[in-house]
Amino acid sequence: MKRAPGRGWPSTIVGIILLALMLFPVYWMVNASLQPAGNTLQGGWFPFHPDFSGYATALRDQGRNLVTSLVVALGSVTLSLGLAAPAAYALAHFPVRGTNLVLFGILITQMVPGIVVANALYSAYNDLGLLNSYLGLILADSTAGVPFAIIIMRSFMQSIPREIIEAARVDGAGKLRTFRSVALPMSTNALITAALFTFLFTWSDFLFALTLTTTETVRPITLGIYQYIGAHTNQWNAIMATAVLASIPAAVLLVVAQRYVTAGASSGAIK
Repeated sequence: MKRAPGRGWPSTIVGIILLALMLFPVYWMVNASLQPAGNTLQGGWFPFHPDFSGYATALRDQGRNLVTSLVVALGSVTLSLGLAAPAAYALAHFPVRGTNLVLFGILITQMVPGIVVANALYSAYNDLGLLNSYLGLILADSTAGVPFAIIIMRSFMQSIPREIIEAARVDGAGKLRTFRSVALPMSTNALITAALFTFLFTWSDFLFALTLTTTETVRPITLGIYQYIGAHTNQWNAIMATAVLASIPAAVLLVVAQRYVTAGASSGAIK
């Protein structure tokens, strides 16, 4: 077997330097969260005596916003996959007239700036009573999740051999059962990839949260941090602790789903 050419020390050192530069903001965020309350500029480069009071303050002040973000993100993932999975299957295996036109329209929706969608939704939400509601944010965030999930899952479902689909139909399975019992289990990587990115879109959303919420009843963590800075500028440890807590769900999901995401994304790229 031919061995891959080794990388020299210069490229390794350059890689380490680039990685350190990219991770420095994360390090400084964690470091600042463990400093005593006050101006962060007076804190040391390493928390030799870590102070966890910032995390206690953050959980007390922002705990509800974290739960709100979690509810909205999980709701958006559920709605996006529920709509996108059957749509992707139909576009991949049914002779739908105008498939290319539909896909082009889906791609166009990804190019519309979020602020345009948010402003358009505001007046509609005001009439429908969806402002300051979980359902309103879930629907708004799904406008980005559904098209992306359709594109990812359709590419993956196209790779399912048509013979397997036809064999299931010959055995007596209807279209719905074939989709549920054959196509979905074989598309696990694409489902997890679409779910992960939809969760990340929703978890990091700021525009919809800022435009479609006007009270503290429903306030995602991104908007909570934005308003927290102005109210607690002398408690940077609490602000940074909130940022750390807000980063944990996304980081954990990325680590857990890494191998599924790699397989799902590469399959979509090949198609």
